[in-house]
Amino acid sequence: MASKDYNDKRDFNKTPEPRGGRQSNGDAPLFVIQKHDASSLHYDLRLEIDGTLKSWAVPKGPSMDPSEKRLAIPTEDHPLDYADFEGVIPEDQYGGGTVLVWDRGPFRNLTEKGGELQPIEEAWSKGHLLVELKGEKISGGYALHRTGSGEDANWLLIKMDDDQADARRNPVSTEPDSVLSGRSIEQIADEEKK
Repeated sequence: MASKDYNDKRDFNKTPEPRGGRQSNGDAPLFVIQKHDASSLHYDLRLEIDGTLKSWAVPKGPSMDPSEKRLAIPTEDHPLDYADFEGVIPEDQYGGGTVLVWDRGPFRNLTEKGGELQPIEEAWSKGHLLVELKGEKISGGYALHRTGSGEDANWLLIKMDDDQADARRNPVSTEPDSVLSGRSIEQIADEEKK
């Protein structure tokens, strides 16, 4: 989904969300996971691919347990500026609700085909990519796998069985606050009301 979809769904006179314009820093691509208290609480996984943030809504958030497969619903591409966005989206706007930066950091493409590293854009378009996240809360390998075809296809987010895997650890419930501001979702909502 193109960034045009992102712009078409928003009235920037009403929403504090960024319009875009930030360019890649040229270093390691970034990932961000945003906790989003909208009509239902979920987590938005975003990976910097081809100058934009490819995005998935993950209802239960990421898991550290390789035996758990988490539904990841694709959403529109977001501009790179969105990686730093925290605030309240008005209820009358697309995606209304409170957003915080739950985790972020660089990531590395691990997707191989025939023993060679496959470009991340190609892996994404084919619907199967392996990445190593280096976040403040979660790290290690994750697989994203498209489960169908067409625009309505969903994906699965699966923790790879590596040194960072830990079925006993659940940072979604034990580490709920922002890595950017240290605030909770409730604090952000309350501060925005003032």
